[in-house]
Amino acid sequence: MMLKTSLRSFFAHKGRMVLSLVAVVLSVAFVSGTLVFTDTATATFDRLFAATAADVTVSPADQTSVGGQQNGGGRARTLPDTLVRTVAAEPGVKSATGEVSVEGITMVNPATGKAVTAAGGGPTMANNWYETPNSALKITSGSAPHGAGQVLLDADTADKAKLKIGDPLRVITAIGDYRTTISGIATFTTTNPGASLVFFDTPTAQRELLGRSGVFTAVVAYGDGSRTDDQLKAAVAAKVGGGYQVKTAAESAADSKADAGGFLDFMKYAMLGFAGISLLVGGFLIINTFSMLVAQRTREIGLMRALGSSRSQVNRSVLVEALILGVLGSTVGLGAGLGLAVGLIELMGKAGLNLDASQLVVKATVPIVAYAVGIVITVLAAWLPARRAGRISPMAALRDHGTPSEGAANRIRAAVGLVLTAAGALALVAGAKASSAGTGGSLLGLGVLFTLVGFVVIGPLLAGVLVRVLGAALPSLFGPAGRLAQRNALRNPRRTGATAAALMIGLALVTGTAVITSSMVSSASGQIDRSVGADYIVMANSGGLNAGMVKAVTDTPGLDHVSRQKQVSVLITSPDGKREDTDVNAVSPTYGKDLRVATVAGDFDAALRHGMSVDQDYADAHHLKVGDPLKVAFDGGSTQTLPITAITAEDSSLYEGEMYIGLATVERALPADLLPQDLMLLAGAAAGSDADQVYAALQKSLQDYPQLQVKNQADYKELIQKQVDQLLYLVFGLLGLAIVVAVLGVVNTLALSVVERTREIGLLRAIGLSRRQLRRMIRLESVVIAVFGAVLGTGLGLAWGTAAQRVLRTQGLDTLTIPTGTIAAVFVGAAVVGLLAALFPAFRASRMNILGAIATD
Repeated sequence: MMLKTSLRSFFAHKGRMVLSLVAVVLSVAFVSGTLVFTDTATATFDRLFAATAADVTVSPADQTSVGGQQNGGGRARTLPDTLVRTVAAEPGVKSATGEVSVEGITMVNPATGKAVTAAGGGPTMANNWYETPNSALKITSGSAPHGAGQVLLDADTADKAKLKIGDPLRVITAIGDYRTTISGIATFTTTNPGASLVFFDTPTAQRELLGRSGVFTAVVAYGDGSRTDDQLKAAVAAKVGGGYQVKTAAESAADSKADAGGFLDFMKYAMLGFAGISLLVGGFLIINTFSMLVAQRTREIGLMRALGSSRSQVNRSVLVEALILGVLGSTVGLGAGLGLAVGLIELMGKAGLNLDASQLVVKATVPIVAYAVGIVITVLAAWLPARRAGRISPMAALRDHGTPSEGAANRIRAAVGLVLTAAGALALVAGAKASSAGTGGSLLGLGVLFTLVGFVVIGPLLAGVLVRVLGAALPSLFGPAGRLAQRNALRNPRRTGATAAALMIGLALVTGTAVITSSMVSSASGQIDRSVGADYIVMANSGGLNAGMVKAVTDTPGLDHVSRQKQVSVLITSPDGKREDTDVNAVSPTYGKDLRVATVAGDFDAALRHGMSVDQDYADAHHLKVGDPLKVAFDGGSTQTLPITAITAEDSSLYEGEMYIGLATVERALPADLLPQDLMLLAGAAAGSDADQVYAALQKSLQDYPQLQVKNQADYKELIQKQVDQLLYLVFGLLGLAIVVAVLGVVNTLALSVVERTREIGLLRAIGLSRRQLRRMIRLESVVIAVFGAVLGTGLGLAWGTAAQRVLRTQGLDTLTIPTGTIAAVFVGAAVVGLLAALFPAFRASRMNILGAIATD
């Protein structure tokens, strides 16, 4: 009987459930769509790597040092071409080929002078062209490259840059700058992983990418089927000896999968995190929906109790309605999630990552998670209203509409909320004062959790105070409509608090993020002002700066000096015998003019002439002082014993944790062909010169290198601002779903309150309240609730952001900046949200028939 009652009740009030259903659908769609998209992308990459990996691959042993720094200006590690013959001669090997593959190169379209890049800004790779049994690309037009003047381009890059066979193409590598012609176009046989590829013939690739013939970056071998990959690996490893990595196809595919999986996992969990926020916000909407439905059905529930229904039966009746809502929302949300996944695939296709929407991967876990999320959040959200429904007595319900008095419960709620908020505040303060970022971060997390829960619990108590203050001016500004709006918002503090809490969560995250990012920008600007003495900074978007680029800078008139910066991999052995693989900065003697590196001991300029500098943390960890010797083994070069001539301070993120050594020392220790490219150039204008004119001359000198960024200090600060803004907008975009759900909550509350107050609205209209005044009353009530949520959210966000800045002060975030513009926008946005949310409820209320409304039971 109760099941039938629940079903009848649900479908009788289905119109009042619509917005709650939409909230569940949106949240479930976000979760399921994220899972399907990432599973599809992962499966696509798995197929790509499995299909294209050679049976056995031989590469230099240490790919994490110089060779691994190609994008940071390093040279690719190589192995001799004699290994190709050695591997090919092994029994069971059908074919072996030498491979040349280098990242960090730049292609330029001479017709436009613009860089030719992958659609999504992915890496640009140069390779030698060779055929294999499972090539990732096949030539679809033109021919393979032959000779120094020809290259083969992948089809996606050619389409994006509008290049065709016969067009000229300029290729800038670590070795030099080469003019070529496109001889052919190759199309991916599998998925394009988002890279831009250019191919040379093998002799040209060796000469122009590696700087010499007779070497490769890897040897790939394919078996004849007589031996397993593991057997081939063991045999090849024994034949080539030490100093090389030998991997099977499965191991190579696993390594490639791990590289791609890191980005996909980050994307997956970030999106799921924001989906969780929207689920939390949706929970408040559902709580309000069922609370108001229970209040509206008080008499009906009382009759059920009078006819013999027990408390548990009434409780189960409400929970069954929530279960139906959860099942319907999850079903529709799962379908919408598949649509979202297809949309994400199309979006990624425009960004250069081509996935096939016809090969969607829907694992069994996706519907399980979708239904679990939708049903659990809905039933949990409905539990409190169901519990209150079960406590309605037959006599109280038969006398009038309303729920039992909860004075004691409200006092307990207020006490619990105050305790949680106080505990959270103490945790935030303790985190802000913590000496280490790790401890501070843990306390910050606890503080955020406790203050959030505390504010949610104490929301009704705050509503009674803040709404009265926020609405104080309404009676004088808007007359009777304003007075009624204020009183309506105060009528049910629990409902007002729950509605505002949904907005509060999203706006708290917006405000907190804005505080952190604003502090990032101001901290970086302050550190540039304090530490950077250079007038100009030259950097590459990818890779490093080759000799031609450096010469173009040094030949620019009006410059006093140019400081070069490289990064080299070393193995440092300290006097206590401990060894550490790390990277050190090799810089020019003038570097101290361009970056004012503070020291706690010694002379930084001396470290650039002889010896080296270490950071304070390293010195403390190994109990080092100025004058102590360090044994420094340069990767691919000699080992030198260098004295510590400076210990640098940890007061700026520009050099915190960095070690420095003179460029001349590195040039003596490393062969010329292993010297990495410059990572950055810092330059100063000559005395008496016009800094703006020199800046313009420098930009003109480098106009042939579109991959380079030339900035003065002002433009460099602007660049940082733009990068931080991109992060901020991304977070705002992901929080958009939670904000949408919160707005639905405001609409839902107002719509149901109009239904709840039908008779009251009829009476107000009967005694002279005009339709216009009625609409104004509902709009003002909505604005008050939305601004109340903004007040709570902004307060929480400011507390969280301020505490986070203090926690990160040792990591370079040393200046707190309050984004007043963002905060003002939050309040204006909240008021606009309130007005928009009230449009439909206000219109519906104004269209009510007066006599029909008064006659409503």
